[in-house]
Amino acid sequence: MQNSTLTVVLGVNARPSHLEPLSRIAQAEDTHLIVLLLSETPPVPVYSIGIGELSAYSLPAGWQADVDEARAAAEIQREKISHYLTNQGASADVRAVCGEISALRNTVARAGLTCDAVLIGEDLRADERLYDDIVHAALFDAAAPVLLNATVPKAALTPQSVFVAWKAGIPASRAIRAALPTLRAAREVTVALFDPVSASAYDGENPGTDVAAWLTHQRCRVAVQQYASGGQEIGTAILKRAKETGADLIVMGAYDHSRLRERVFGGTTRTLIEQSACPVLLSH
Repeated sequence: MQNSTLTVVLGVNARPSHLEPLSRIAQAEDTHLIVLLLSETPPVPVYSIGIGELSAYSLPAGWQADVDEARAAAEIQREKISHYLTNQGASADVRAVCGEISALRNTVARAGLTCDAVLIGEDLRADERLYDDIVHAALFDAAAPVLLNATVPKAALTPQSVFVAWKAGIPASRAIRAALPTLRAAREVTVALFDPVSASAYDGENPGTDVAAWLTHQRCRVAVQQYASGGQEIGTAILKRAKETGADLIVMGAYDHSRLRERVFGGTTRTLIEQSACPVLLSH
């Protein structure tokens, strides 16, 4: 992540100490941090009184006070984290964002247009709906790759062993392109194919060799592995094999199938998003 800009998305209750590993890496790698502290507020509860031209609108008592209180708390937290990162010597811009979920999604998506990666903090997992919305906003409405489970382990941002889950298609290719600086710096890169089809119309006569040739020309240290899933769900198989290789980071294309299909029936991307044990870089 040398000389890069990293957008870090956290919940409003995140503690400054959660950013200690990132602040150290930011100093060592000359990385600029854009920290977004998200605080969801309830939608405007407008009530209509009367009918037709005589109707009027009103807000329930206390709603504005609750919103003001949430904004004040977010600003206090912003100042704490900003002060902490300044004391750590990290280059950082900390922003508190309060609003309805649609506004939070738009903020994350916009930030993801002008950075090298979007890192989603684990503290957001406390609200499953918010976590899913923010991850999907970063994947589908921004241009940067998404990093999950990478706030604490230093190896996630400076990995020595990277596990690339390859499936021929645009999402996987984009994930590799986004991760190229990381792949070049890694000690070893494992390109893994699960249940590959050895046909020219699918993965080629010798699956994985084209990807390995590309990455080798990019000065990456590459090994190709073909695995049989053995009836396991592919996401589970990826996590198992990545753990066996001692991978610090998994790189994978996201949502090769539609979001609706994966949400209803499950799928590889859902498995990788829902797990919290292994750092993963996703790109759509």
